[in-house]
Amino acid sequence: MPKFYICTFGCRCNQADSAAIRDSLCQKSLQETADRNDAELIVINTCTVTQRADQQARQTTRRLHRDNPSARIVVTGCYAERSAEKLAQIEGVSLVLGNADKERLAEIISEESKVRAQGKIIHSPLHLDRDYALFHGPREGGKTRPFLKIQDGCDARCSYCIVPSVRGPGRSARPEEVLAGIQSLVDMGFQEIVLTGVHLGAYGHRFEKRTTLLELLRAAVKIPNLGRLRLSGIEPMRFSRGIIRLATENSALAPHFHIPLQSGSDRVLRKMRRPYTAQRYRELLRYIHSVLPDAGLGTDVLVGFPGESKSDFQATCDLIRELPLTYLHVFPFSAREGSDAYHMRDQVPSRVARERARILRVMSREKNYAFRRRFLGQILSAVTLAKEEEMGTSFALTENYIHTRIPSGSCPPNRLIKVRIEEVAEDATYGSLME
Repeated sequence: MPKFYICTFGCRCNQADSAAIRDSLCQKSLQETADRNDAELIVINTCTVTQRADQQARQTTRRLHRDNPSARIVVTGCYAERSAEKLAQIEGVSLVLGNADKERLAEIISEESKVRAQGKIIHSPLHLDRDYALFHGPREGGKTRPFLKIQDGCDARCSYCIVPSVRGPGRSARPEEVLAGIQSLVDMGFQEIVLTGVHLGAYGHRFEKRTTLLELLRAAVKIPNLGRLRLSGIEPMRFSRGIIRLATENSALAPHFHIPLQSGSDRVLRKMRRPYTAQRYRELLRYIHSVLPDAGLGTDVLVGFPGESKSDFQATCDLIRELPLTYLHVFPFSAREGSDAYHMRDQVPSRVARERARILRVMSREKNYAFRRRFLGQILSAVTLAKEEEMGTSFALTENYIHTRIPSGSCPPNRLIKVRIEEVAEDATYGSLME
């Protein structure tokens, strides 16, 4: 049986796309291998949010070819959508697929199996008016928490972002398909399901009969035998407070919300074309904390945006310091050709951006440590993880997003358990299982 290996960069949407690719290849009688040097087919699913992401994709492609020169390499994803020609020129790349063709990868591979041309490009236009097609099929691989992508594309025009140009306009999977997809995963025995999308909060707004993410969630939590639903990031301007009320009423919705901030300076937010103010963001997070004081609250912050002054950065630091955030994802600004910010003047020196990122990452560690210490001695609901998860074996993920080390072999993966937080160190949390 031919073996394949998948290398994934980037966001949870890419991880969901890779899962669909994995499943479709398995349906074509291919077998996944964890050993890239043992693979006859290597699929590289790329990201292009930053220059570093582009560089990592190129370096990885060259290294994989060097280590396994006989393997057929297929590159897809957002970088392949944006710079197909550049990727096709890399030695060893036999096929480059744009995002519109990613879902047909297994079919295309089968059709092209007899052709070993260097750098063939298949690049269809991104769909402008059709619904997002939810992947249907059996789940392969050992991950505990499957990502169910229910939305793709984005209609926002943030000045720094090229996602709309590589993912296309916002489109959503039909509610009945989403609910059937969740039910299918429940029937397979998955205890936690993560709903994800490029602009998840905009779910359903393009349908003729408009619907919302909140309406979808109200139906989803009623699915029989559902363990837990977790949401990926939702933009603050699209975050419904009804989601918080639903989480207080139904334990199936995890009290963990990732809400991107990007900047605490209103001046910078306007330049970024982010349609909210620091005060609106402050009010939203304070509301969530007042209703769900134990919720995990994460955010994204972009530092070094063109023209970001010392006072702008200080405003970001001050806002983050006062908010009940439990972790930060911090990114130095990366100029993306094709975005409006690419041509902006007053570029912040990279060394300044790196230093600002370092300051915020220290703050993130401090806030996360303080958050975890609050639960010392308390009992939390959690799901046990498999070795394929980011943290590996002997870990459980609490409902409010605390990765907790548990005794090795104490419980198989994919179980909803109760865990007591026994010890909290700066870089780790330790727990014991409750009967």
